[in-house]
Amino acid sequence: MSIIATEVVKVYGKQHALNGVSFSITGSDVVGFLGPNGAGKSTMMKIITCFIPPTSGSVTVCGLDVMKQSIEVRRLIGYLPEHNPLYLDMYVREYLHFIGEIYKVPQLKKRIESMIEMVGLGPEAHKKVEALSKGYRQRVGLAQAMIHDPKVLILDEPTSGLDPNQLVEIRALIKEIGKEKTVMLSTHIMQEVEAICNRTIIINKGNIVADGPTSELRSGTSGGYELLVEFTGAISRNALLKVKGVADATNESGHIWIIRCATSDDIRKDISEMALKENVAVITMSRREQRLEEIFKELTTRIAK
Repeated sequence: MSIIATEVVKVYGKQHALNGVSFSITGSDVVGFLGPNGAGKSTMMKIITCFIPPTSGSVTVCGLDVMKQSIEVRRLIGYLPEHNPLYLDMYVREYLHFIGEIYKVPQLKKRIESMIEMVGLGPEAHKKVEALSKGYRQRVGLAQAMIHDPKVLILDEPTSGLDPNQLVEIRALIKEIGKEKTVMLSTHIMQEVEAICNRTIIINKGNIVADGPTSELRSGTSGGYELLVEFTGAISRNALLKVKGVADATNESGHIWIIRCATSDDIRKDISEMALKENVAVITMSRREQRLEEIFKELTTRIAK
């Protein structure tokens, strides 16, 4: 189970959608693939799933080349595109039977019932697809992507349209699937990535700008971190910036400051000593883990400038 992209370039006319993108995903895992609109996420996913060819470079899925062995690759991949294409005039079971026959799924009736139960379609399975809510249509899309038991699952905005209860269920399902399969997940919901993705790849303007374990990305984009500090009295921003290792300081409210540390060095003692010189004391001081949303914004806006 693997996806290997090597120097992938995609050009539409004069527009470069991908600029030599390289990454590899091996083994069972859930990998978040993030980027702002127009960054190249969907283009990369379409290349992996054999919908469009790269201009140059190569992509292999489980050792098979997407250009030279596209039919074999499609058998190994389950794909839920951003705009979920469904036959609205079919009943749910009828549609899943149709997709299952294309893949020649053995014991298809049993597999269909298993998929309906797995994605929580039971209460709506007797209806036509056109009668379903957006959330349930998304569940049908997930079921068709998994009905042939693919080794690799590519999900583009899989939880779009789901209510909060459905979100919890589908996220748990995706996380469980990731224990046995390679799952590549594109989403704009950062909490979703933090909840289910072990690794995060961030793309911006056709270039990979970050790639690593989600927990490591959250600990800081440049080896730094943040401190949330409450003082007993007023203190100036200039005084904080004079402390070695402090990159920035923002007043949260009252005497509470968010201090951005430029390195991984522990500067808590230095801040306490500085406070005493300013005739104030530290009430509380805690390390604050950056949210993925903040890191995403920092990386994509910084590169865009």
